[in-house]
Amino acid sequence: MMKRLTGHGKKMIMAMLLGTLPIAALFLTLRSSPEAQLIERYRGPQSEWPAPWIDEGVTAAPLATLPPDVPHPTDNPDSTAKRELGKRLFFERRLSRSEQIACASCHDPDLGWADGRRLAIGHNRMVGDTNSPTVVNVGYLQEIFWDGRAASLEEQVIASLSDPREMAADPERAATRIANISGYAPLFSEAFGDSRVNAERIAAAVATFMRSLRFANTPFDRFMAGETDQLDERQIRGLHLFRTEARCMNCHHGPLLSDERYHHLGTSFHNVGNFQGRYRVTGTPEDVGAFRTPPLRGAASTLPLTHSGMARDLDTLIRLYEMGWWQNADLDDKGNNIPTARLSPLIKPLSLSRQDREDLKAFIEALDGPMPYMLPPDELH
Repeated sequence: MMKRLTGHGKKMIMAMLLGTLPIAALFLTLRSSPEAQLIERYRGPQSEWPAPWIDEGVTAAPLATLPPDVPHPTDNPDSTAKRELGKRLFFERRLSRSEQIACASCHDPDLGWADGRRLAIGHNRMVGDTNSPTVVNVGYLQEIFWDGRAASLEEQVIASLSDPREMAADPERAATRIANISGYAPLFSEAFGDSRVNAERIAAAVATFMRSLRFANTPFDRFMAGETDQLDERQIRGLHLFRTEARCMNCHHGPLLSDERYHHLGTSFHNVGNFQGRYRVTGTPEDVGAFRTPPLRGAASTLPLTHSGMARDLDTLIRLYEMGWWQNADLDDKGNNIPTARLSPLIKPLSLSRQDREDLKAFIEALDGPMPYMLPPDELH
């Protein structure tokens, strides 16, 4: 506590210990300190919070809880039967070419619906070029994958199913294998009205199940809903840093704590792995090495972090942002005409104290909590 007090506050405590100041006067002074006043402001309406530090040209939505309903496309409405079928298919290893890999292999409920690896491992033990993000709350995203190449979860399921480094399957052959498992027939009939199995129905069911993986029961969400005792003083100081000196709200804002845009942090190195990022989708030079801003709920449970898994823990992540990441140098001979990735102009070095870093980490940990959990269903025959 002494570290966070002003010199005047320390003198007040010393005076109390020496018996020259009544304890009541000390508490009155501490409650009126600038830090105490700041904490009280954050326990009040968000309209009375200090203004966030937002760069010119950035439109940042206020922090908020997640909407209670996950949006579903009109051509794939939600249903209990479809969710149940999708759950079984999500854990179904026989969808893959090897019949050994399921969606849950990289998105394991025991690991925050991620896989705990720096880079994903798929068919034939091939190493992918990005970290497996959690699929919790993925139903709120407008675009899927780190580079946003899929416009829907249905499209993402087919892409992952057929990717040679993921499940490496032919979608229609996979559908035929599922159709030959008699236990699936009544589930498809209940979900779609008849027992016909094809890749599109598989994708629709898995996508529906994934949209059911909603996670909003965090101390932060309860705090935002009015339970202001859910964040302690350390976490509120971290929230203030998140919104101001740490510059986090330039990219992490709104209900998702993500702008759903694409930025380059210095994590991509030319000609190494997936160094192109969003550029593969748009062909725009500014998108080289740019990856989607991840939502932050559950980040502490889905280590390592960033698209490349570079940050093994929150301390490392905060230090990387504090140093301002880096601008990769141009290579003399790149071997291609792809532009060199440019560091996002929203990334600036920070001046954080050790206590600031600890407070910021405490706030990010307040975005964690009990994620949805389930055991894999029994295999159908």
